Amino acid sequence: MLDNLSQYDIVLASASPRRQELLTQLDIPFRVMTLDGIDETYPDGLTPEGIARYISSHKAEAYRSNMTPQMLIITADTIVSINGEVLGKPRDEDDAVRMLHKLSGMTHQVVTGVTVATLQRKKTIDVTTHVTFSTLTEEEITHYVKTFHPLDKAGAYGIQEWIGMAAVENISGSYWNVMGLPVRQLYRLLKTF
Repeated sequence: MLDNLSQYDIVLASASPRRQELLTQLDIPFRVMTLDGIDETYPDGLTPEGIARYISSHKAEAYRSNMTPQMLIITADTIVSINGEVLGKPRDEDDAVRMLHKLSGMTHQVVTGVTVATLQRKKTIDVTTHVTFSTLTEEEITHYVKTFHPLDKAGAYGIQEWIGMAAVENISGSYWNVMGLPVRQLYRLLKTF
């Protein structure tokens, strides 16, 4: 479909199985490359959108020394924000429980920054989805954390898992964005790249 990409060696710079699955469904040939130890800290004072964009762009820069002229890198970073507080990946199960208590009965924002880069060009976008959770009981939160171990997920949950079916009341925006890759917006970006 995207003939403009035929000249590129497309690389998804992410170990996330969800991002890999979503990009596969876009029917774009790609390979995966990951680097360990990329710094994901960000300057104070950024908005949630600014944080996602900053980290995604920073990840792309980390790959620059490994890039060839034919390579096109896709990086992404997803954060969860509620009432101005950014919820990253939980440190442990107790932290995951704390985060899910914050999200219970509330609407939060999921923001993904996506960067597409070659050695000559770089473009970063951000996409925000609003997600409303029903009120969760202590038993439901404990069940989810103990059964699904969401320690590798921003905000301590994966919408495609049990909690998405049992607790999500409303989504305004891209469901795929909440999974970690706003595929429609990425497709549009790749189409014009």
